[in-house]
Amino acid sequence: MTFKYDVIVVGAGHAGCEAAAAAANLGSKTVLITMDMHKIAQMSCNPAIGGIAKGQIVREIDALGGFCGIVTDLTAIQFRMLNRSKGPAMWSPRSQADRQKFSEKWRSILENTENLSIWQDFATELVVKDGAVTGVKVGMGAVFEAKCVVLTNGTFLSGLMHCGRVQVKGGRISEPASYGLTEQLNELGIRSDRMKTGTPVRIDGRSIDFSVMSKQDGENDFHKFSYLDFQPRPLEQRSCFITYTNEQTHDILRKGLPDSPLYNGQIKSIGPRYCPSIETKIVTFADKNQHQLFIEPEGETTQEYYLNGFSSSLPLDIQLNALKTVRGLENVRVYRPGYAIEYDYFDPTQLKHNLESKVVKNLFFAGQVNGTTGYEEAGGQGIIAGINAHINCHGGESFVLNRDEAYIGVLIDDLVTKGVDEPYRMFTSRAEYRILLRQDDADARLTERSYNIGLARQERLDLYKEKRDFIERLVHFIQNYSVKPAYINSFLEANGTTPLAGGCKLVDLVNRPQLTIESLATAIPALKSEISKIPNRQGEIVEAAEIQIKYQGYIERETMIAEKLHRLENIKIQGKFDYSTIHSISTEARQKLARINPETIGQASRIPGISPSDINILLVMMGR
Repeated sequence: MTFKYDVIVVGAGHAGCEAAAAAANLGSKTVLITMDMHKIAQMSCNPAIGGIAKGQIVREIDALGGFCGIVTDLTAIQFRMLNRSKGPAMWSPRSQADRQKFSEKWRSILENTENLSIWQDFATELVVKDGAVTGVKVGMGAVFEAKCVVLTNGTFLSGLMHCGRVQVKGGRISEPASYGLTEQLNELGIRSDRMKTGTPVRIDGRSIDFSVMSKQDGENDFHKFSYLDFQPRPLEQRSCFITYTNEQTHDILRKGLPDSPLYNGQIKSIGPRYCPSIETKIVTFADKNQHQLFIEPEGETTQEYYLNGFSSSLPLDIQLNALKTVRGLENVRVYRPGYAIEYDYFDPTQLKHNLESKVVKNLFFAGQVNGTTGYEEAGGQGIIAGINAHINCHGGESFVLNRDEAYIGVLIDDLVTKGVDEPYRMFTSRAEYRILLRQDDADARLTERSYNIGLARQERLDLYKEKRDFIERLVHFIQNYSVKPAYINSFLEANGTTPLAGGCKLVDLVNRPQLTIESLATAIPALKSEISKIPNRQGEIVEAAEIQIKYQGYIERETMIAEKLHRLENIKIQGKFDYSTIHSISTEARQKLARINPETIGQASRIPGISPSDINILLVMMGR
């Protein structure tokens, strides 16, 4: 039997859900193919969304009209803003979520999205004609025809799980692996390789002694992920706890190293450097006598806890014996052990910036199949792939985010320009314009762009414009309101800052590091009155105004640098050179330029191994 659609999305993880929702909400008739409808948007590892730089990506997905932020807010059981001791460019929202409710909420959204169908089955083969994908065949014999296909298979392609010397085929615990697609894509000329990731043991909360651990509560201020959701979090908020490994723990773990798949040659692929297993920690950081562990609840009511910091593929008995040496876990019971998983991924340098394959037309890749790790990185790719799959079906310019527009733009440019040699994880340090890419201003950067292509709804645009207008009004007031010493000096002295010798504008006081708009409002009735005129989201608007004022110089300087570098992004070079014949550039440069075939001079300049002199030669050849 044959079914016809505009867009097919294979895989209902975090990339697949965003891709399917975006394509359908833009108007494409879309089908989402998943092996198990009960595992839609499953949190395979940590039951949390956000974190350093990852939280910014979630806010960008939300600003574009995606759903990760909304689902997280509705299912959150703890929220924290990380890096508050640093500048706002580093602030990153993070939320513990109820794993089961998170999946259920995503399924509800997808099932009630117009233009979107769900099919429970596994993809066995792509249908490709004349260099373009035209459909997908599934296990039960049905054929789906479409103009575009988005592959978001996660860890399921040839997935192999490891726990000690035990190996089990599968893409996730108790779920089968998928075979056949990698081999077909290889035959079509798409390069693949293997990567490894892992997950920790899950433990029974009834066997944990929380009284000897440090308690970590969440925050309950105005911060959330979605710019749409102003309501209080509907679920009961829960605490996390902190404990530590010790030398006895490490001694037991070392005894298991001969049976560790990471050290006995069983696992040959590369794992994430920035999220190492506990056995990697005790080897790499042999001088450390303890490592921090976070005990994180998996849901609002469940007794299941996630042991963050104890990812492992050591044998079950080693994991359990080591855990029982940790303070508070002496009587621990486990639901399941940690394990490592190897899976196939595809070289992302064979993708365009819209995430379409350079090899097979109308075939898009998003998520871990591109060599990334993390729900947020997957979701960011998913929404861009879904948008561009729709555009390929119905016409229009590709939707691409630049490095100064979004962390999603940094992520995708890194993938297609530099490729990956380990699972890619986003960090604030990867973004050269991070003062422009703050978590508070993602709507300012992206909502209008998304609205213009038809994804962000009118409600979202109106809310952004209302927020923008109130920020501008508050900033204007602060810049023009005059303050006299007699009315403010006692407040300044009480707050540890120098009293005024003469009058000044209120903006000068806001710029003092010891003072905030909120604190000044307690001493200046006119400022308090101005803030009271903001009908909704007062905290969010006041914070945004303060950031604009305090960091204006940094923002303007970074904006100027970004505008200068845009000149290189506007110089198109794809298809204009036969790099193998340009002997005035290095051999390495010729090989890498030919392999990646960059679209612009700007992209070429970011390829590892391409020197400034190589770029200058290309500019000379372009007549510049």
